[in-house]
Amino acid sequence: MADIFGFDAFSPKQIADKVDTIGVAKARLPFLSMLMLGMLAGGFIGLGGLYYALVKSDASFSFATAQVLGGLCFSLGLLLVIVAGAELFTGNNLLAMAWADGKITTTELLNNWVVVCFANFIGAAGLALLVFLSGHTEMNQGAIAETYLKIAEAKCSLPFWTAFFRGVLCNILVCMAVWMALAGRSVIDKAVAIIFPISAFVAAGFEHSIANMFFIPLGMLLKAFTDTGVAADSVTWLGFLGNLVPVILGNLIGGSVMVGLVYHVIYQRAPTQTQPEKPSDKP
Repeated sequence: MADIFGFDAFSPKQIADKVDTIGVAKARLPFLSMLMLGMLAGGFIGLGGLYYALVKSDASFSFATAQVLGGLCFSLGLLLVIVAGAELFTGNNLLAMAWADGKITTTELLNNWVVVCFANFIGAAGLALLVFLSGHTEMNQGAIAETYLKIAEAKCSLPFWTAFFRGVLCNILVCMAVWMALAGRSVIDKAVAIIFPISAFVAAGFEHSIANMFFIPLGMLLKAFTDTGVAADSVTWLGFLGNLVPVILGNLIGGSVMVGLVYHVIYQRAPTQTQPEKPSDKP
């Protein structure tokens, strides 16, 4: 009956197996492929951020409407990563499953995370430069530029532990979106699985390290070369690092531990071997 209505999603156990298999392939990508796919992912997430900022720049929306609608628009980023194909640091935190299962080494795991995170930064910051040079931020009578600066200032002003825990919560939802997308067999399946968790984390104001690699550099460019009238004293390289360090750490804990390792324990951990019973001497 389920197949008649097209409900043929992969089961959670099958998803766990897929995450393991995909994790091995991702960890062993050639360096140039990993780098370029990481740059694409940074740009894709930046495009989602651009779409979000466009909505947020419209003062006619109520707070909740702007947050939810902006979150729906931001979902574009992960849709592009999953459907078009790219390497995203936050999603790749799920490689912890393959590592815990002994299918990739610690060196392979850390190499993927470092290379992909760096490549994501190049892609996201590169897109920020292109957006700045395009004049896009001048739209809506400069309200978009003001929005980017306000977003960047808010992120750079976050206390360490606030940024950390928002990073944890963000990547629980991001990795659940990736997990559920792997259950789908069609693009529509994957889109539905992605939109709700991603729009939820954005609407809730959680922190995504790769999105911040787009918002904050763009904020720094606007602060240096335009006069928006927005006070953005915290939008500096120091403020950028002050945001990225706790958010990256939080994203790692949320994705690798609270999703990847939890599902590893549930589905992939080898069962405890029990001693066979000794045959009885009694007839």
